[in-house]
Amino acid sequence: MINEYEKLLAGLDNVDWASLSHAYGAAHDVPGHIRTLCGSDDEAREQALMSLFNSIFHQGSRYSASPVAVPFLARIAIAGPAAAREDTMLLLTRLAVDWHDEYDVTTGINVAGWRAAAAEAGPEEFLPWYEEQLAATADADKRAQLQEIRDWVAAGNSPDSRWMALQSYDAVLAELPGLLVLLDDDDARLRTRVAYLLAWFPEFSATSLPRLRALAAQEKDPVTAATVLLAAGLIGPSSTAEDIAPYLEAADPLTRWAAATALIRLAGLDGTPVGPGLLGRAITELAAAARSTFDRVTDYCEGDLHGHIERTLHALPPGSNPAAVRESLDACLPRIVWDYSGSRTRRAIEELFPAAQSHPATPT
Repeated sequence: MINEYEKLLAGLDNVDWASLSHAYGAAHDVPGHIRTLCGSDDEAREQALMSLFNSIFHQGSRYSASPVAVPFLARIAIAGPAAAREDTMLLLTRLAVDWHDEYDVTTGINVAGWRAAAAEAGPEEFLPWYEEQLAATADADKRAQLQEIRDWVAAGNSPDSRWMALQSYDAVLAELPGLLVLLDDDDARLRTRVAYLLAWFPEFSATSLPRLRALAAQEKDPVTAATVLLAAGLIGPSSTAEDIAPYLEAADPLTRWAAATALIRLAGLDGTPVGPGLLGRAITELAAAARSTFDRVTDYCEGDLHGHIERTLHALPPGSNPAAVRESLDACLPRIVWDYSGSRTRRAIEELFPAAQSHPATPT
């Protein structure tokens, strides 16, 4: 490994990785993969990154090793090799919120609800149950299995996925003050990555929102600017609309889309509502975006911009310009990228054609 990055990994070998788990069992291989991220072998680094994605973030699941890896990954994202920083930021984002959160949620993360659900599934809730099962089981093999799980829970772990994911989320939250420096990075891709990450941490908004506003005012890269604006709209209060509204007049269509999307989210918040005139302008801009094609998109909704528009339309306050909404849905329908079950297409068709269609007359 290149010596200049050794300091980033201070303490890596002091962690008892074998006592931690990932998708394939004990996490003894995690430090080697993290160290390889700082190496000079491009192929080995890509393989290490893939291994980390598959182990500490396996199909969206997080494990006891996941939050422990976060501080080392954050150091690499900030000051590691140029070839590793952007991908490491992506892994940090995934460890905080998985793709289902990012794709399904267009109104911001409900952290309070997440914490409440996780609190009901913490180790202290499961431990009595496992102890009861252990006391009531006579079979030696079954007792051994229960004892192993009971000891794991007693060590502060929970088998509930919501609880496990929240541990990683909070580990990334703790690293955000240091990651903010990437908003000033010369690489637009890194600025984009950290802005996107900040979109999922409303609890950090008192610190991040002013920085996002400042970056939006000077950002030249369209994807970064759009990512920043939408992040501000996802974590800000309704008063943020005043800062975002001017971007409806931006020359770049992706920037205008992001401003319109952010404003519609802000219009749905409690408190001081966004004025109807401003909301109408946002809906008009969203309708224009629905009819357009885009060469570059943001990471929101896995890059499915028209799918994002469809979801945003369904988040509009009741009675918001139904004609424009129908027109936009009609334009979005053939352009939506991700619709695994067909439910979104069916919903759009039902809204576009609410009345039963009569059978055509039989030709004579």
